[in-house]
Amino acid sequence: MIDHEQDLVSVREATDRLLTAAASWDNAAVAEPSRLPGWTRGHVLAHLARNADALVNALQGRPMYADAATRDADIEHGSARPLDVQLADVRETAERFQAVCAEPADWSRTIELRNGVTDSASRLPFRRWVEVALHHVDLGAGYELEDLPEEFVRREIDFLTERFTGNPTVPPTRVIATDGSGSWTTGSTEGAEVTVSGTAPELLGWLAGRREGAALKTEGGPLPELPTL
Repeated sequence: MIDHEQDLVSVREATDRLLTAAASWDNAAVAEPSRLPGWTRGHVLAHLARNADALVNALQGRPMYADAATRDADIEHGSARPLDVQLADVRETAERFQAVCAEPADWSRTIELRNGVTDSASRLPFRRWVEVALHHVDLGAGYELEDLPEEFVRREIDFLTERFTGNPTVPPTRVIATDGSGSWTTGSTEGAEVTVSGTAPELLGWLAGRREGAALKTEGGPLPELPTL
């Protein structure tokens, strides 16, 4: 059962952790490349702020973004701001998200996200946790997938394997965490099954498009290529 209140606590902790790490930078560090192709650290921080705004919009019944072009333009425009402005934006928008989530609401209602995707309102705090935690890793500032909380890693693997289930471009795939975190099935139902095994952080890195999977072991075929998230 999803505990959105506990997830909100985790979101706040993850946000504080990211802000504390970034507070040690200077303006030059913000302009350095992140681990996301074509994005600086400033792009990542601007995206995090705008994502908080977008989730507030969704919770209040509005479209997350006016359109894709506006979303991209807002991130690009915000990417070159000084460090103090970036951090203030991330902090203030995070607080606004928390404040809206603290309002009385029906957490079982369905929320419309981007591109026709819908989800239960109760899952939005976890979605925000994913944004903050994975993008902290993307900043390339010493925080790695192995540093993520075990609960987070397991739940995000749950989410991603569910997302790829039934996708005809992914072969039937059994995913096994060698550290005992669990096992999952994903992909289509047609064709020979491929087994992919490794530590939970390595599996998450592959599923989330953060690692190429070189440290993973496969049986029954090559490592499946996954659709872009």
